[in-house]
Amino acid sequence: MTIPFSLADLPWLPPAPDDFRVRCKALDAGPSPRGTALRRLANAALSLNQLTRLSRSVDVARTAGDDLAPLRHVRLGLLSNATVDLLAPALTATALRYGLALEIVTTPFDQAMQQALDPNSEINRASPDVVFLALDHRAFGFDSSPLVQADVAAGRALERIQSMREGIQVGCGAPVVLQTLPNIPKPYFGSLDARLGSAIDHFNRGLFDVLGESADLLLDVAGMARTIGYERWHDPTQWHMAKLSFAQALVPYFADHVARLLAAARGLSRKCLVLDLDNTVWGGVVGDDGIEGIALGQGTPAGEAFSAVQNMALGLRARGVVLAVCSKNEDSVARTPFRNHPDMLLKEEHIAVFQANWTDKPTNLKAIAKTLNIGTDALVFVDDNPAERAIVRREMPEVAVPELPDEAAYYPRVVLGAGYFESVGFSEEDRQRAEQYRANAKRAALQEGSTDIEGYLRSLGMTARIAPFDATGRARVAQLINKSNQFNLTTRRYTEAEVAALEADPDIFTLQIRLRDTFGDNGMISVIICRPRGDEWEIDTWLMSCRVLGRRVEQMVLNTIAEAARAAGAATLIGRFIPSGRNELVREHYSTLGFEPAGEEENATLWRLDLGAFQPFDVAIAMEDTP
Repeated sequence: MTIPFSLADLPWLPPAPDDFRVRCKALDAGPSPRGTALRRLANAALSLNQLTRLSRSVDVARTAGDDLAPLRHVRLGLLSNATVDLLAPALTATALRYGLALEIVTTPFDQAMQQALDPNSEINRASPDVVFLALDHRAFGFDSSPLVQADVAAGRALERIQSMREGIQVGCGAPVVLQTLPNIPKPYFGSLDARLGSAIDHFNRGLFDVLGESADLLLDVAGMARTIGYERWHDPTQWHMAKLSFAQALVPYFADHVARLLAAARGLSRKCLVLDLDNTVWGGVVGDDGIEGIALGQGTPAGEAFSAVQNMALGLRARGVVLAVCSKNEDSVARTPFRNHPDMLLKEEHIAVFQANWTDKPTNLKAIAKTLNIGTDALVFVDDNPAERAIVRREMPEVAVPELPDEAAYYPRVVLGAGYFESVGFSEEDRQRAEQYRANAKRAALQEGSTDIEGYLRSLGMTARIAPFDATGRARVAQLINKSNQFNLTTRRYTEAEVAALEADPDIFTLQIRLRDTFGDNGMISVIICRPRGDEWEIDTWLMSCRVLGRRVEQMVLNTIAEAARAAGAATLIGRFIPSGRNELVREHYSTLGFEPAGEEENATLWRLDLGAFQPFDVAIAMEDTP
C-alpha cells in the first residue's frame, strides 16, 4: 500500500485557504494588533511562496507600528554557509504558527565564522536573543577525501563550532542553536561505509558533549533528513545553482522544526493531549458495538493500529504530557473499555480529566483546561471526526487540532510528527508532571464538593520546602523562568548560565519553592528573585505554577520575602507588573496582597509594601526544614 502522505508536506495542518492571498491583503489593510490574525493564517500547510507572502504581511504590520501582540518577540541571528534568502521569510511566517513574532538578522553569504568572531559584526551588534548556526557539511569540509580519519575531521569541526560559540558569547551573549548534519549519500566503500563510520557521525555525537549543560539548543537536522530520505534531502543541482544546502521544497518542513524548537525554549510547547474515544482510541462506537465489538488489541490490523495509538499516548505521558478524554458519550459507557477490555492499554488512572457527555467539544475542552488550571492554548485535541475538528478550530483557534489520515495506523506518525510537545530538556520533574496534573484534578474535584475553603486547604496537608537557588534546582529554575507566562509578574527571562550567576551573587536574594500535599508532590512551583537597593527590595521576578492557584501559596511566599527583607534591614518592598499579553491573571496580584500603588515606569505598574506595617498572612502550609 502506498503511504498516503509525507511528513515533509506538514500533513497535520489543514490545507491553506483558497483565498489565502486575499486574506493577506486584508490583513495588510487591517487594524492593529494583528498578531492573532497572522497566527491563524499561518496555521495551515503553507507552501514556500505562501510563507514568503505571509512574511510580507508581517513586514507591513511592523512598518505600521504594530507590535504583533499577543505574539512573543524574538530576534534571531542567522549565520550560514549557504544562501538564506528563501529560509529567512519562511522562518518569519512559520514562527507565527508557534506564537512567535520573529525578527531575523542576516549577514552576507558564507560569513558565519567572521560574523561570530568579530565583536563588532552585524550579528553581535544586533544583540539577538538567539543565534542559529545553520551550517551544513560543506562548512567543515566533510565532502572531501574519504580517507581522512573520521575522528580527526570531526574533532577539527567541533573545534570550529566551539570557537564560533565562544565568539558569540563574548560578542552578544546570546544562546546558540546548533544543528546535527545529515550524512552524505556518497558510498565510497559500499557496505563497508557502515563499519568504517563517517566524520559526520563522529561530529553529531560530539555535539552533545559541546552543548554540555549550557543553554544552547540542538536542532536534529540529521533526523529530519533520515525521516524524509537522503536522496530527497540532498539536491546537488540546487547547491550548485543557488547555494541551497537542502532541497527547496523542504524549506517549510525545515522552518517548522526550527520554529517549534525556538517556541519550546520559551515555554510555548503544548502540555495536554486530549483524546476522543470512538474511532480514535479504539475502532468502532462502544455505545453501539459494546466492548466486545470494538477493534482493539492483537489479531487484526485495525485492533493493532488502535493499540499503537494508545501506546503513543502512554509514551507521551511517560515524558510528562498530561492525558485527558473528550468524548460525546455516556460517561459510564465510555469508561467501560478502560475498566473491562483486556486489551485496553490506557487505564482510568492515566487520564487526568475524563469528559464524556453530550456537551459540545469546545465547552468540554474549556472545562478540561479549567480543571487542570492551564490555558486552552496548551491543549492538543485528537479526533477522527473532521466535523468536530472543524468546530474546535473555528471556536478555539488556539487549540492544536491535527488533521488525521483515514488509516488509524498513521495517527501516531502524524501526531508525533507535528512536534506539539517539542522539548529542550527532560528532568525528573518533567517525568512526574502528568501524575502531578492528575492529582491536581483530584484536588479540584475535592474543592468543588467543599463549602468550607479553610477546611479544604487544611485537608490538603500542604508542606512547603523553600530554599535559595542551588545547582541541584538550577535547570528547573531556568525552565520555569522561560516557560511560565500566566502567573509571571514581569516575564523576564534568564538562561541557565544567568541563573547560576544570580545564584552566586551574594547581593541577590533568590527562592525556589516546592510544595507537597496529601495527593502527591507538586515539585517546584514558584521562583523568586529580589534585588536589594538600600532600604528597598525590588521583586525582579515572581512566578508561580498555575497548578497551585487558590491555595494561598502566594501569601506564604510574601511572608517569606518580607521576613528576609526585614532581617536585612529593608523598610519597603517594591513590586512591578509588566503586562505581556498573557499575564493578565496577575494584574491585581500586588493589590490583593496589600501593596499600595506607586505609579508607573515605562510600561510597568509599580507597587509598594510598607514592611513596618505588614502583618504575615495565616496560611495552612507547613514549612519543611531545609538542609
